[in-house]
Amino acid sequence: MRKVSRREFILTACTGAAGLFVSGCLPLPRHNNLSRIENLPEEDGYRLWLRYAPPNEEAVSQYRRFIRAVCVDVPGSTGHAIQDELEKALGTLLGTRVPTIENKLRPGTLFITTSGNGIYGLAPGLENVLRQIGPEGYAIWSVFLKGGQATVVVANSSIGALYGCFHFLRLMQTGRSLASLRIVEQPALNRRLMNHWDNLDGTIERGYAGGSLWKWNELPDKVDPRYVDYARACASIGINGSVIHNVNADPRILTTQYLRKVAALADVWRPYGVRMYLTANFAAPVRIGGLPTADPLNQKVVDWWKYKVDEIYSLIPDFGGFLVKADSEGQPGPKTYGRTHAEGANMLADVLAPHGGIVMWRAFVYDQDVDPDRVKRAYIEFTRLDGQFRPNVAIQIKNGPLDFQPREPFHPLFGALKHTSVMAEIQPTQEYLGQAKHLVYLGPMWEEFLQSDTYAKGQGSTVAKVLMGKVHPYQITGIAGVVNPGTDTNWCGHHFSQANWYAFGRLAWNPEL
Repeated sequence: MRKVSRREFILTACTGAAGLFVSGCLPLPRHNNLSRIENLPEEDGYRLWLRYAPPNEEAVSQYRRFIRAVCVDVPGSTGHAIQDELEKALGTLLGTRVPTIENKLRPGTLFITTSGNGIYGLAPGLENVLRQIGPEGYAIWSVFLKGGQATVVVANSSIGALYGCFHFLRLMQTGRSLASLRIVEQPALNRRLMNHWDNLDGTIERGYAGGSLWKWNELPDKVDPRYVDYARACASIGINGSVIHNVNADPRILTTQYLRKVAALADVWRPYGVRMYLTANFAAPVRIGGLPTADPLNQKVVDWWKYKVDEIYSLIPDFGGFLVKADSEGQPGPKTYGRTHAEGANMLADVLAPHGGIVMWRAFVYDQDVDPDRVKRAYIEFTRLDGQFRPNVAIQIKNGPLDFQPREPFHPLFGALKHTSVMAEIQPTQEYLGQAKHLVYLGPMWEEFLQSDTYAKGQGSTVAKVLMGKVHPYQITGIAGVVNPGTDTNWCGHHFSQANWYAFGRLAWNPEL
């Protein structure tokens, strides 16, 4: 079947809508936008929101005045990534090549740096701002010099500078003025994760855009350039981690053979601040370790996990941790051995803690022995265990108490766990909302969820504030999105499903956006 281009898709949709409008009420105006749509360039959707199409002529004219040279004073591979992104973007946005200069601030310069030295005197208040925005925050600041304005993007880390670079490019893509900028940003959540439900055979559970992005038969020797574009897309919206394997986990992902492949992916993503996470099958010590048990209180089991975690960190020094689906829908867990969710999670947390790793333990459990009402079961189980989990454990909770339904209330665990960190799990892949066949924008639904009031500490205790650790003092704050992009050229199957990936990233950065 012939592929439909984005231009054809939009034209067909608009023509159909216009036809219905004409037949139902009014005549079509003489001057309409269909001719403009005819002139849209052919696009296949691959570039996502990083198309860098020029905005209106007035904006481009201003940008050419403000950006006559670029200086990137950011060390290492992330500095190179920033330089590459600016070369891709500015030539297209401005229609002309912008020269790169050495470490010098002058009128018309876009200066991206992780060192405020030499800038603070020109930008009063900036030094104090940097003390408050943490390792991932940034400031975009106009500096006024004799002869005109320069623009400074400054951060405390290379990754913060990268995020600031993408924010600056977003201003240009949306036609915003670059005059007198004073922007300060930092993420509200410290874990902003993609969750992939990809299988080792190349299929994707609840995936509607082709096969898995991860070419296990080629890794680690051959690294697909698409992995870089994936990391660029994630970093551009502030996503800082990815769980690449299905929660219904194949334990082979933890074998040395696959860990070397995973390490190759992690190496590609590191310049973009996208940390690697894996799902852990709780029965891995039995399935791939040859032990007779996976009891979390058995010392041989603990030793096996310690050895495995040490191996992972030897290959991936910045490994983020494990996501675990346990005692749910046939997946093994601690209850098999008469242990609690807390005992199972804590065993993994203890072996990860020396390396700085975390455990994200999914609350999607519905043991029928707990209560006849399915939607109450997870609430009952986890509130009983509140305060028993290690500090580096977060309970990952779906937005609703049933299962990503089109309409359901927020999960009552949000706000109820006072002593255990929680993360939210939402589903940009449209499992119950038309898959890749229907145009459905999920941003408003997530906003409603995030702004729902739990009343955990009185009025204003919204789900967003719970996740941000402002209702209860959580050590881990975060949100995960089951996005499931695939090998289709446009990543998401439907031309407009990319909007949900984008919206997830923006709301993960700021749930109160």
